[in-house]
Amino acid sequence: MNKIIVCGALAYDRIMDFPGKFSEHILAGQTHILNLSFAVNGVKESFGGTGGNIAYNLALLGEKPKLIAVAGKDFSKYETWLKKNKIDISGVKIDKNELTACANIITDKDDNQITAFYPGSKEIIKLNYLKIVGSGLSGNAKKISLDEISTAMDSRLRGNDKIAIIAPDTVARMIGYAKIFKRNDISYIFDPGQQIAYYSAAELKDSIESAKMLIGNDYEIQLILNKLKIKLSALEKMVEILVITKGGKGADIYSKTKKIIVPAAKKKAIVDPTGAGDAFRAGFIKGLITGLELEQCARLAMVVSAYAVENQGTQNHRFNWAEVKKRYGENYRDSL
Repeated sequence: MNKIIVCGALAYDRIMDFPGKFSEHILAGQTHILNLSFAVNGVKESFGGTGGNIAYNLALLGEKPKLIAVAGKDFSKYETWLKKNKIDISGVKIDKNELTACANIITDKDDNQITAFYPGSKEIIKLNYLKIVGSGLSGNAKKISLDEISTAMDSRLRGNDKIAIIAPDTVARMIGYAKIFKRNDISYIFDPGQQIAYYSAAELKDSIESAKMLIGNDYEIQLILNKLKIKLSALEKMVEILVITKGGKGADIYSKTKKIIVPAAKKKAIVDPTGAGDAFRAGFIKGLITGLELEQCARLAMVVSAYAVENQGTQNHRFNWAEVKKRYGENYRDSL
């Protein structure tokens, strides 16, 4: 059985490099008549999406995550790639009437990004879509209620030996996952990311309070605070672990009124920040299931994210556990 369940988007990423700065082209006070065109240096298509990226990095770390996602009729080449990397895709639902999600990402020379994202299929929950439970949910393509799924959940998925992550996808699916995991006592990490704006305050609050851990970058966490109309001290009390990533400045971890500051790992080169956050999450999950202390989890996450930053695209980097341990020691004078 899989110990790690990864719920998130699958997408084709089209990454483009803009040789200038967005700030030089956006006029203050004129955004109501915004009409811009950026000439980029090229386009590179690669496999991406939050679910695919996290699962890919976990596979590099020696894990076998269960990937739960929805893809479209053009999924075949991505499917081949995931299978090649030994990722369990039996929980991926194919919608033959839609294309797989795609992200068109433009990155400027200051590593700022503008993304146009097509979410793909609007399918929510189907029997063969959540095939994480075995014979109770097989083969049928009809939609069923969360209660039916909850009843059919295999007892082997319950308890503390499982951990899930709900990464950005369509909000309807993310809300559904949170309800299922809550009802079946599965600890989950909530990573609302760029979907925060599409949650109601009540929906966001419910998903956070049911989570073991909330993770987001400093901007995303501020969006959550604004939407819930609370202060950081109140958000800390809503979850067991709160992780705030700060790019090249590292991350802050809050747990039981304790704050841990973890510096970023050194990069050999900064090539492409796209996917660094997903790599970080994979490293943190690896640390949690291995039983590491929170500071070690964050350090491991920093090392894994460094590999992603050093390569173009979100699934083009490679590493093995021995390399990660060596780099971890070099950066933090600690051993795994």
